[in-house]
Amino acid sequence: MQLISTVEELRQRLCGETSIAFVPTMGNLHEGHLDLVRIARQHGRCVVVSIFVNPLQFGANEDFGKYPRTLQADCGKLEGLADVVFAPTERELYPQPQQVTVEPPSANELCGAFRPGHFRGVATVVLKLLNIVQPQVAVFGKKDYQQLYVVRQVAAQLNLPVEIVGGETVRAPDGLALSSRNQYLSAAGRTKAAFLYRMLVGMQQAMLGGERDYPKLERQAVEALTARGWQVDYVAVRTQVGLAQPESGECGLVILAAARLGETRLIDNLEVCLKG
Repeated sequence: MQLISTVEELRQRLCGETSIAFVPTMGNLHEGHLDLVRIARQHGRCVVVSIFVNPLQFGANEDFGKYPRTLQADCGKLEGLADVVFAPTERELYPQPQQVTVEPPSANELCGAFRPGHFRGVATVVLKLLNIVQPQVAVFGKKDYQQLYVVRQVAAQLNLPVEIVGGETVRAPDGLALSSRNQYLSAAGRTKAAFLYRMLVGMQQAMLGGERDYPKLERQAVEALTARGWQVDYVAVRTQVGLAQPESGECGLVILAAARLGETRLIDNLEVCLKG
């Protein structure tokens, strides 16, 4: 496995590779990331993983400064799974102020409404990385469901020659979605955090049981989370395709939620496939 930090060296290494699968990350890798790398191996002979904490997707009062940076440990976890780790510095990826940006669809909805500019930063860095790596396949986790939607729209609408593959969410035994931000939780908070997934499962079961009053389900979920000490950004039922408000008869839906326990913001989602 090679560790590369410059665009020029990476392009030289990948020159001639015709089957590249790419997994972009911000590092501090856990089993969820490693599962995406394993999926990438199924789609490409050369697997590239990027590790870069992208400043463009963090707001002024967010955790960019304290976001865990664990490159040495990350490389140890990737040994035997990836062929190339691309870990550029901020100056390497942004040699000058990034004045050209990508404004994606749904940028101001759901998480975008609470993190202004976040998806602009995501879409911009993903486009840069895809242009640098030039993979045939790129793998993103479904835990960041809106991000996956944004990336797919960027690839489709900008005619990028890359297939975007979504990897299923990897969970702890109690259901909590694995996330680098879980380590911010206190011991008590970690115990409470599993309720977010249980709430989603409860909504899913109600919908599978015939409940179609989605606004009522959303309100009940917000009330249940709030009663347990969460600060809720949103709980929303949307379509899997387009993340639109569902209309009568929609079968492929997803429940999305974002809420805070103390200072830690957690997101999760659960797909619901109703019978037509």
